[in-house]
Amino acid sequence: MVIKKIAILFSGTGSNLEKLLQNLHHQTFEHCTIEVACTICNRPLAEGIEKSRAFGIEPIIIDHTTFTDRDSFDKALVKTIQDSGAELTVLAGFMRFLTPYFTHHIQAINLHPSLLPLFKGSDAIKESFASPIKIAGISVHYVSEELDGGAIIAQRSFTKTESMSYEEFEEKIHALEHTLLPETVINLLNRRNNDR
Repeated sequence: MVIKKIAILFSGTGSNLEKLLQNLHHQTFEHCTIEVACTICNRPLAEGIEKSRAFGIEPIIIDHTTFTDRDSFDKALVKTIQDSGAELTVLAGFMRFLTPYFTHHIQAINLHPSLLPLFKGSDAIKESFASPIKIAGISVHYVSEELDGGAIIAQRSFTKTESMSYEEFEEKIHALEHTLLPETVINLLNRRNNDR
């Protein structure tokens, strides 16, 4: 069975990291077994660190505050990912704007809490909730040089209701994230070699 390795990048609580580990790490599918080669965090005190350790994976901490500029941080990031042998990198709440150096060297996908191209950036959930648009949702897209601008791979949506509170809205967004991101990784990697 072919082993496909992924790297997971995170910055915060690690809820999506945890779902990826639960659903993918050492799991065998029709055409491959997926292995999480490494998890990488840019914040030394992030809650997600313990979630990674719970699956027996010691996260690699690359603290962005110790680098003089974005390029030097991204070069360290790229080297770590390449050394791990990961063929796909998954951004799961990784709160860093990545430079062209990263996007030219690493194939990565990102999870975004809106129906792109609507509501790019870090306030997407708030902006989507406040919008008069009745359909909301999430997107998984390839990482490109443009913020939240890479090709869309998958989306999932739901209908907003008048009675929905912001907390309920946010909870719905996260529930969709926890299923769509692992499913998308499986769909990308679990293919016959000649399907690429």
